[in-house]
Amino acid sequence: MKVLHLCTLLLAVCNIQLTANDNNVSLDAYISQLKKEQFSYDYQKNEVQGLLLRDSWIAPLNLNYSHSTSNPYDAEQVSQVAAIRMDQPIFQSGGIYYGIKYANASREYSDLAVDVAKRKMIKDAISLLMQIKQSDIRAKRQNLQIKNSEINLEQKKEQYLNGQLDSGFLDSAIIERNTVIQALYDIETSKEKLIASFKAISDLTYENAAIPRLELLNEEEFMEHNIALKMAESQNAKDNYNTNVTVAKYLPKVSVTAAYNWSKSENSRFNADMSSFSEEKDYYDYGMKVTMPLSINTFRDIESARVDYLKSQLKIEDEKRSLTSIFAQVLQNIKKLDKKIALSVQNKDLYEKLLEDTRSLFRAGYKTEYDVETLENSVQIQEFDSKIFELDRQLELLTLYEKYANEL
Repeated sequence: MKVLHLCTLLLAVCNIQLTANDNNVSLDAYISQLKKEQFSYDYQKNEVQGLLLRDSWIAPLNLNYSHSTSNPYDAEQVSQVAAIRMDQPIFQSGGIYYGIKYANASREYSDLAVDVAKRKMIKDAISLLMQIKQSDIRAKRQNLQIKNSEINLEQKKEQYLNGQLDSGFLDSAIIERNTVIQALYDIETSKEKLIASFKAISDLTYENAAIPRLELLNEEEFMEHNIALKMAESQNAKDNYNTNVTVAKYLPKVSVTAAYNWSKSENSRFNADMSSFSEEKDYYDYGMKVTMPLSINTFRDIESARVDYLKSQLKIEDEKRSLTSIFAQVLQNIKKLDKKIALSVQNKDLYEKLLEDTRSLFRAGYKTEYDVETLENSVQIQEFDSKIFELDRQLELLTLYEKYANEL
């Protein structure tokens, strides 16, 4: 009854943070070093691409050099030309400012995309670990059921040999025992598959890995720190800046131009009768220019960007609705599991009382050792059921953790 009271209290309060267990295990430790390094490279790539996009408005310096030789007349003529040129926009009607904002928003969105992938992998690793632990408990529980089925089979044998039952009851007992044994084989097979999947993404040994203790969030906190919602909001911000960049693309742009030029010619002449000459010179030029594109697709391009922005706004609201539904469903599932846990506790109390009475009757000679052993196994089965349901509860909470962006 104490456990039942605690479960009821937990649902009533329903505002405890999602935390790791007392071992303070870093959740990153559940994925392999190779996976962590891959995510690290993803973040590095996002940083480099963000800087590249942020500084894309800065025009490069163009270096040119040419060397040519020709002989239209008797002597060879050699010509060399070199130049360094700059054509740098300094005003784009807001395009430079919003371009930088768009680059930063794009990097934030890309980092969130990596966060989502990393969270999912951590969630998968923890989920597999929990299911492996669950399989261990199921196997122990199944072994107890096998023992009970064997006891039942022995009792049916004795009753059959004593003429108290016909062979149909004995056949049923044999089939029941075979069924529970086959179920154990299925559990073991399932466990091996889970172990293989866990080893593929984690360096931990499943036997020694601690399972993090996750607790229930309140809905407000779940929404405030939700990584999926942050990603939708980041997409909206990126689309907003992109709309402004698109508009600025069709507005006046002011650029500064500058160049330094050098040329050298040898044995140059304009006709065969003219004497040859050589010349070397250098000079510079600078100025400014204003450009503005006129395109029949201007308004279509702007409208396309605006539609993307409006659509991403709707996605935020749609994501909120989806997350609210997920939270409500997880909460309902947890409530049902808490009821199952409470029922297992009640059943265990009932079996313990029956076991105590049966032991007394056994000592008095009214019950057999089979009766005592069957009830002992039943008590343990109910205890294992509680542990299995508790792990099911933790698996439900993992659904919330996967989308939870706050630091633990």
